[in-house]
Amino acid sequence: MKFKRPTEEAYEELQAAYDYYNDHLFEALLPPCLITFQREKRSMGYFSKSRFIRRDGVQTDEIAMNPDFFAVVPLVEILQTLVHEMAHLWQAHFGTPSRACYHNREWALKMERIGLMPSDTGQPGGKKVGQSMNDYVIPGGRFDKVTRQLLERGFAISWMDRYPSPYQPPSQPAQAFTPIGAPQPEQGDEVGGHASARLEAALQIPAANGLDVSIREVGDKSNRVKYSCPGCKTNVWGKPGLKLICEPCEMRLE
Repeated sequence: MKFKRPTEEAYEELQAAYDYYNDHLFEALLPPCLITFQREKRSMGYFSKSRFIRRDGVQTDEIAMNPDFFAVVPLVEILQTLVHEMAHLWQAHFGTPSRACYHNREWALKMERIGLMPSDTGQPGGKKVGQSMNDYVIPGGRFDKVTRQLLERGFAISWMDRYPSPYQPPSQPAQAFTPIGAPQPEQGDEVGGHASARLEAALQIPAANGLDVSIREVGDKSNRVKYSCPGCKTNVWGKPGLKLICEPCEMRLE
């Protein structure tokens, strides 16, 4: 059996998912785009219109996916991210987008029609429009039905980062597709230098399959020190040994 090279396998899977959802949710109207891997901290993906140009002048849009989270979120969340960005692509070509990164009513209505409920919290009851927007699966909706069919065919994302981001995934959608044993989202998870409880629990999924995956350690910050004003509590980060004064309080930062 001839194995595909990693680049071929990783990108062909995402392209296959794009084509599948284009056919089943967007009536095959969406033009081709360039799907990329990008590591935007705390973002699972983004859309950028006409971001790339070929040497003959042809332009194409970009949908970026963040592999930092592939090992620590259910597969459906990866697919939700892809379809979320496809809805932006649809609006860019067939609708009227608002200002950059704003999720307006037109986009929200399209998301509902394809079976994903916009929510700024990723949970029922959240705001449907806004600058930062998550979504959750509508039970029995179009995304629900066609995604179950896709997964029944054995679709998978084969490649994942061995050292996932230590930051909390940006969305916590209702877990309509949560596999048995997958962690439920927890409120108040710690974000920053140490893995949250949710991420630690999520690592049990690849570990159960014998995969060597562990949360990435935050880089060495020994060259950055936090200085705080005892008065107004203003914080500043800089190299060790600085002597800093808070001008309004006339106090040295500690």
